[in-house]
Amino acid sequence: MFLLNFEKLKEEMKQFLTKWKTPLLWLAGLLVLGVCWQIWDGLLDGGLALAAIIPGVSGGKLVTGEPLTTDLVREGSPSLLRNEIDKRIVRIRPMSTPIDQLSRWNGARKSSSMIVDYYSVDVKPTKSFTKTAYTAPASGSADESHKKAKIDAVDNSIFEVSETILVQGVKGYEPDGTTQSNADLVLYIAAKDEETGSLTVYPVNGMKIGTVENCVPSIPANKQLIRMGRAATELDVQTAQFSALPVKSQNYCQIFKMQIEQSTFQKIANKEVEWDFSDAEEAAIYDMRLGMEKSFMFGVKNTIFDPRKKENVMLTGGIWWQAGNHYTYDPTKEMTQDDLIDMMRQAFTGNGGNKRKILIGGSVFIGLINKIEMTKVVMAREDKVKWGIDFSEISSKFGKLYVLYSEVFDDCGMHDYGFIFDPEFIQKWSHVPFGAQELDLKKAGVRNTDALVLTEASCLTLRYPAAHMRIEPLG
Repeated sequence: MFLLNFEKLKEEMKQFLTKWKTPLLWLAGLLVLGVCWQIWDGLLDGGLALAAIIPGVSGGKLVTGEPLTTDLVREGSPSLLRNEIDKRIVRIRPMSTPIDQLSRWNGARKSSSMIVDYYSVDVKPTKSFTKTAYTAPASGSADESHKKAKIDAVDNSIFEVSETILVQGVKGYEPDGTTQSNADLVLYIAAKDEETGSLTVYPVNGMKIGTVENCVPSIPANKQLIRMGRAATELDVQTAQFSALPVKSQNYCQIFKMQIEQSTFQKIANKEVEWDFSDAEEAAIYDMRLGMEKSFMFGVKNTIFDPRKKENVMLTGGIWWQAGNHYTYDPTKEMTQDDLIDMMRQAFTGNGGNKRKILIGGSVFIGLINKIEMTKVVMAREDKVKWGIDFSEISSKFGKLYVLYSEVFDDCGMHDYGFIFDPEFIQKWSHVPFGAQELDLKKAGVRNTDALVLTEASCLTLRYPAAHMRIEPLG
């Protein structure tokens, strides 16, 4: 009986499973999904992204069920794995101190005072311009009197009797007097009016007007007159006197200081990289030199009173303001080779300077120079190392420029400015030479530190101001 009932129950169960197989499978799947979601949500709420990381009894984290990987370690214990550390500390040292570098390279002169007086001998101007026009007579009205002419320059004082003058932009004539020459007109100064300063001149390569030979041709106003050499006769013993007087200038030495301190505990602390007191000293020296560079370049000479310290502070004047030459350019136009030639001509001529000078400037100005197409007239050559500095050399018939970008110009908001100076005529004066003094703050009971003070009292002066030139954009 029992056996029959069991077989009947078995048959009924089989029919039930056959009928409800698919719905039961769906229900089981939903139950399993719900349980997994609850577990996942709980793990996320606990701050764990993976089920393998579980909290420990005392708040630690444990990894179970999965192998230990770097991802799990960085998630569960971020500071456990160490990054690779480059033991070499990169010291960023832009080429921002060419003035300070050059002055140290040439050596400093000892100054016994904080005030430096120095003398410069200027050179006589070499050019002026015609103040008014001179008009030559018509062909039929010329006579012997027109072999000479009276002209006025904007500055007659720079010219003397027996000197010759080149009239730039006015062509002279061949010996026949009718064929225009390729050479500019040259005049000889025969006399100078004592009251007005007007110049009586004779032409060296004049024109033929009618039947009168070697007359002075027409000379427009505002034509450049270039003073040339004197021409004496065989019997001349004397000529116009010339003398030069030195002009006194003055500059102040400025006291530059920098202090470095390091506590005893910082000194003995274990560090990831080698960084000790000498490294901090080197960084401080660089920052000090960078500040000195800006003062040497753009500083304003003055003495001010510090009411807190109740002392006067002396400030040095920069060489930017000492330069006696000045050049302007249009920053809105692309700089050409002709512009560069004009700039070099003004920098190298008429000032008694040397044929090699240094050009420094801001990023915009140096960029304009770099964009110029160089030819045989102006040649850009390989980099040159001069005075311990890497320069790019630009060579022309006037002289050589050693070009360098200076970050000091950019730092001072002068991206499109430049400066040309003659390294032979720049002088550093030192009242207190650069030195380091140790301060015993521990013994003095001030602080438990190692301390060092860097000090220098110095200034720069420019001899022959006309040999140095400021370059400024128009507007």
